[in-house]
Amino acid sequence: MKTLHIVGYKNSGKTTLLERWIGVLNARGLAVAVLKHHGHRGRIELPSVETDSGRFFEKGADVTLVAGGGNAQLLLNNEPSFGALKALVTYDSPDVLLIEGYKDERGEKVVLIRSGEDWDTLQELEGIQLVIGEIDSGEYPVIKDRSEGAQLDSWFIDWLNKEVGHETI
Repeated sequence: MKTLHIVGYKNSGKTTLLERWIGVLNARGLAVAVLKHHGHRGRIELPSVETDSGRFFEKGADVTLVAGGGNAQLLLNNEPSFGALKALVTYDSPDVLLIEGYKDERGEKVVLIRSGEDWDTLQELEGIQLVIGEIDSGEYPVIKDRSEGAQLDSWFIDWLNKEVGHETI
């Protein structure tokens, strides 16, 4: 399983890039899992207490899982460790795991930059594979314009095709 973190500060384009690359993976017939860090400090919006799962959760269930119609929804009344979350999201052995955020965790990273101030902090991260934004870096590949979809996709496909152990995807 190939794993790539998409990191950057709020409104840097992480979700938009993830959506784009999920489409690239789907077009290639690859299974993709996404793990997102909710970095907005508040609680995650939960299902309405009008739903059964919302009612169970509201009454104090630690875990609620609802399945049917080809979908499933899991609600946890705690925040598991990064490792546990990764295990949950990859339970079905996807081809690719895309992670939005979790910049301090180990792994290969694409860094989205809004300004030089962002780069001052984010250039210290380990595992940087690509920087997207208006910076000059001799150390890492850079795509300056985040609207360059073909260039972004080309980099991503090249990354996908790099060997993992002895396999390519």
